[in-house]
Amino acid sequence: EATLDLAERRRIRSAIRELQRQELERDEETLASKRFRPERSSHRQDNKENWPQSRRLEEEQQAALAALSEQLEAITSVEELTKLLRAAGEYEERKLIRAAIRKLRAEEIEAATLAGKVQSSQ
Repeated sequence: EATLDLAERRRIRSAIRELQRQELERDEETLASKRFRPERSSHRQDNKENWPQSRRLEEEQQAALAALSEQLEAITSVEELTKLLRAAGEYEERKLIRAAIRKLRAEEIEAATLAGKVQSSQ
């Protein structure tokens, strides 16, 4: 429905932004739970002689992804994250970097919205 009340429009827009933010958080939580879920394939049971090696590689990969995740939290520039994304080789790394970019952009939009509200109230 169309409304002429500007205050109501602002409330609707802020509610939409809040829903988008919540959806982004849910997506990140889902991504994190999928990333660290143990593998449940019969391949591991069939190939028992290589299991210690594959287990070690999996642990190393998870440790590298955790370190990358911490590194991404410290980066506050979308340009830097984009450079990392282009240089990343593995799918899991690219997935983490894309999530970080989405989070930064959402924060930038929220900050711009708050700045607009403060400016309009003055």
